[in-house]
Amino acid sequence: MLIDGEHYAPVVRDVLAVLPYEVVGALLVGGTEKLRGGDDYGVPLVDSLDAVEVDVVIDLSDEPVLGPRERMLWASRVLALGMPYVGADFRFEPPPLEPVDTPSLAVIGLGKRVGKTAVAGHVARLLAEDRRVVVVAMGRGGPAEPELIETPPTLDDLLALARSGRHAASDHLETAALVGVPTVGCRRAGGGLAGAPLADNVLDGARLAAQLEPDIIVFDGSGAALPPIAADARILVTNGAHDVRAGLNAYRVLISDLVVDTGGADRKEIAAIVDIPVVSAELRLRPVEPLAGRRTAVFTTGPAPTDGLDADVVHVSRNLARRDALREELETVDAEVYLVELKAAAIDVVAEAALARGAEVVLAANDVVSDELDERLLALVPERSRT
Repeated sequence: MLIDGEHYAPVVRDVLAVLPYEVVGALLVGGTEKLRGGDDYGVPLVDSLDAVEVDVVIDLSDEPVLGPRERMLWASRVLALGMPYVGADFRFEPPPLEPVDTPSLAVIGLGKRVGKTAVAGHVARLLAEDRRVVVVAMGRGGPAEPELIETPPTLDDLLALARSGRHAASDHLETAALVGVPTVGCRRAGGGLAGAPLADNVLDGARLAAQLEPDIIVFDGSGAALPPIAADARILVTNGAHDVRAGLNAYRVLISDLVVDTGGADRKEIAAIVDIPVVSAELRLRPVEPLAGRRTAVFTTGPAPTDGLDADVVHVSRNLARRDALREELETVDAEVYLVELKAAAIDVVAEAALARGAEVVLAANDVVSDELDERLLALVPERSRT
């Protein structure tokens, strides 16, 4: 139980007597106003959450000792230990994580647009140099049933999917097209504060991936939602757009083994949560085909740099995820090549517009560039997965 010095000890003892729990210890989280010295709370005081074996942690604290941010940090710590965190009008459960027999690694994020799928692709590409790798990617636009893609889809394949009503830029399609490893696409809907999907088919996707007998499965999360898998290791991808102390983001930090900072992450806040390696990485746009100096319009979802492109860049759009704005600006674009990230409206809007005007469509990968990432990644791979 979490208690504070803003409550008199007799009040705490009376509450413990009526709670429907067997309380075995109390952790004083701050406050001094009502401490008299030698206070008897009726249970032993402990100095950490894991000092005694318990099934649930009860929060008997309140403002001003535990404000919203402080309380969410304690909640994150409790959930990371695999226990529920319960208070007067709330109950947080740790997201259920299912074991898989195949060695596994998960890539998760604090939200969208951090480069998570690019990092997952980088991981898969690196490990595939000497291992059999399968990626399992989940997304809000994923298929109703897990879908295995063993051959990289072409632009024509993606256009056919879009014209049939499918989301043709789902993460699993991006990975299959640009990384070239077998990929299983899964669907998730909703996401809790700690990252549990409300509904998903990822476990079925993991079973499908296991049928290929890979050496390792790389699970790609979706936004801030976690793959519901008890992975052997996790990589958290974030940047300066996301507060690591907001909500239960600290939980995601605590269950990870490595943080990849794609630009501007608050490293002091990360270090205050847990001692974890943090590596810097840069995302660089790479066309999958040469642009050869042609007049090129670039379409991305974020600030992907274009200064290294072998092209005459005549237009840059960050509106792939804003369909109305995208359609409006497409009316003014005059280019020979449309270079597009495989995300959001890349196929059903941009590719269709380009082809209607007789322009060429070239897909763009986001390469992850880092001096220290690969060494850290290889250190995380379970030894039993190495061939």
